[in-house]
Amino acid sequence: MIKYSITLSEDKMDAIINARIKEWSSAPYDKETIDEIKALIDAGNEKELADRFYRDLEFGTGGLRGILGAGTNRMNIYNIKKVTQGLANFILSHNGAEQGVVIGRDSRIQSDRFAEAAAGVMIANGIRVHYYDDIHPTPTVSFAIRHLKAICGIMITASHNPKEYNGYKVFWDDGAQVTPPYDDEIIAEVGKITSLSQVKSMEFCMALSSPVFRIIDQTVDPIYLSKVKELSIHPEIIPDAPVKICYSPLHGTGYKMVPLALTAYGFRDIVMVKEQSIPDGTFPTAPRPNPEELGAMQLGMEYAKKTNADVFIATDPDADRIGALIRKKNGEYLLLNGNQIATLLVYYIASELKNTGKMPKNPRMVSTIVTTDLIFAIAESFGVKTYSTLTGFKWIGLITRGFEKTGETFVFGCEESHGYNAAEFVRDKDAVNAACLFAEMTAFYSSKGLSVADVLDDIYKEFGYYRESQVSITMKGMDGAEKINALMDSLRSDAPKKVGQLDTLKVTDVQESTVKDLASGAVTPLDLPKSNVIWLTLSDRAKVVARPSGTEPKIKFYFTTYGKSSADPIEKVKSDTDAAHETLKKDFLSILGLQEG
Repeated sequence: MIKYSITLSEDKMDAIINARIKEWSSAPYDKETIDEIKALIDAGNEKELADRFYRDLEFGTGGLRGILGAGTNRMNIYNIKKVTQGLANFILSHNGAEQGVVIGRDSRIQSDRFAEAAAGVMIANGIRVHYYDDIHPTPTVSFAIRHLKAICGIMITASHNPKEYNGYKVFWDDGAQVTPPYDDEIIAEVGKITSLSQVKSMEFCMALSSPVFRIIDQTVDPIYLSKVKELSIHPEIIPDAPVKICYSPLHGTGYKMVPLALTAYGFRDIVMVKEQSIPDGTFPTAPRPNPEELGAMQLGMEYAKKTNADVFIATDPDADRIGALIRKKNGEYLLLNGNQIATLLVYYIASELKNTGKMPKNPRMVSTIVTTDLIFAIAESFGVKTYSTLTGFKWIGLITRGFEKTGETFVFGCEESHGYNAAEFVRDKDAVNAACLFAEMTAFYSSKGLSVADVLDDIYKEFGYYRESQVSITMKGMDGAEKINALMDSLRSDAPKKVGQLDTLKVTDVQESTVKDLASGAVTPLDLPKSNVIWLTLSDRAKVVARPSGTEPKIKFYFTTYGKSSADPIEKVKSDTDAAHETLKKDFLSILGLQEG
């Protein structure tokens, strides 16, 4: 591994970094880029220059994501063009020029410019482009790929990251994010593009007149919305249910589609969070537009309290994730975590499909190894077979695609990071259909005299109380990446045999595809795609999972503790389990020399 110095002096700084800085300081790079680099040099900002040029921004299995700015390790129009040329070469090698590519974008800074650049490269390579001419949710890109029979899709988005970020997601012809073997093959093609001289491109204004460029027409969205409406399980209860919904798109792409979908379901009392209803990539009222965080939900909570809304739902900027606040009977609002939303949706969908006789043949639910075990117990209790896979909806999409051959029927997919989908016609997270079903669920239980909080406690009483949390520790730059690798290596080579008072029963190494039983020493194979993930199965049904983030400079730890339902009041079971949970987190992080926050 090459070690790069972070000083600007010729005798200490790696020659590769200096060469890259020099290259980016002159044509063909534009004046804005050159001035940005020159300002850093003039300011003597050695650390920032080193971070911008010590590597290429990694094109991984999910695409690109990074901080906006000039440099090889930043999101900018030049890296977009290089990546798109590699993708174009792969498409051409699969004879996909005529099928073409769907291109969409969110409301982020430079998303429009990046989408136009990607379109210009594709058109210059003779590849048809199906182009959304305004911002659209990520799930609509997934839908349009199959609807238009495209070979591929590009979505310009950084999901729920802060405003400094943008990204580039790639989907294949099934509408899911690219999976093996194509993901590695695309990465290899992208890796071959090392210079702008290898890129074929044209200005977007010229691409507009190309015979292989088309704007996606106004008929596609209504078809998508009609399919979302068909997911309704209890459409009959909505007109008479006095349910008030408060909604925020968090300055993102859901601002049109989600209200249209809710209205199509029959909801009439919808309160929009006015300040967050205008698309704005600077996210002025939610600097971290992540609906799983209270900070992003705070303004919506104030609206909900003022209007006495039954539920507040928010979608992230590309409308593939939802967050929810529910009103309890005492008038207080509860912010649900991703596992609680998954639990409620799985229970509602599985139970009511069965109760109404609408359950399809061979029903299947797909989730991930870091999502609550509770949903698997719930689904199977209603006759829904479950699959567990790696973190990320791309893996859920891969399993779902297999159902086309096996005759199994997809009914729900979810992950703890607030991603849900009840639609077979979309192969990614879909906040539009998730928001509609969550609202319908609220109306349904309200018609029975129950709050959603009541239902959640009833689920815990029946299946036991599962407490989960995630701790993300940011480690930026070159040093941070090395620290993250060292932590994972430590867990891989010397996993703790005890975590506090809990015994480690099994160590699962997804990278090595092994499950080791610590009592017997037996090692069994693991049937999952390889990934840099370690999880510890502990006594008392506790669990810890560690993995580096695939999109941010973070290492993530997922903790689970379990409280068995008993004669004790559910609040006592929750309190005892929560206390054990905090102890588990503290004990485990201390082993690694880390602490939360």
